[in-house]
Amino acid sequence: MNNTAEKWIKSLKLIPHPEGGYYSETYRSEDSCSVKNLPPGYSGDRNFSTAIFYLLEKNQISKFHRLKSDEIFHFYDGDGMIFSIIDNAGNLSERKLGINYEEGQIPQILMKAGEWFGAELINPDTYCLAGCTVSPGFHFDDFELGDRDELLKMFPQHSKIIKQLT
Repeated sequence: MNNTAEKWIKSLKLIPHPEGGYYSETYRSEDSCSVKNLPPGYSGDRNFSTAIFYLLEKNQISKFHRLKSDEIFHFYDGDGMIFSIIDNAGNLSERKLGINYEEGQIPQILMKAGEWFGAELINPDTYCLAGCTVSPGFHFDDFELGDRDELLKMFPQHSKIIKQLT
């Protein structure tokens, strides 16, 4: 484990995330939105917004998953992450989170509701500390971890990255 990653994990009290990596919730708005005012598919009321710290370290991946809400990633420390995104039309794209503009990285990335996405470190020997803001707020009922076989059936043209990130 990278010493700095280990310090972040301990000091921010990060715990393992089901998709891979580590996280800690840092914010959950007190106010909420009624399920009747949310798009179809939500199982109940949702807080307006939530935020977490998220960390990937050496050789970890964030497995393909999707949310019912938009999610914004913010770069904080370490090296960058590369996200593989399959949009609602089945198109694959990549976005790089980080601060190395010359390498095509940007410090903030939006994942739209319903998009399948996963991530890995640009340099697998490092770590990346990021923040994630979700609105409407995150609830595990709205989180779907991708099943490799199902994703391969839906998107056979993207089999290489699906196998890599599931």
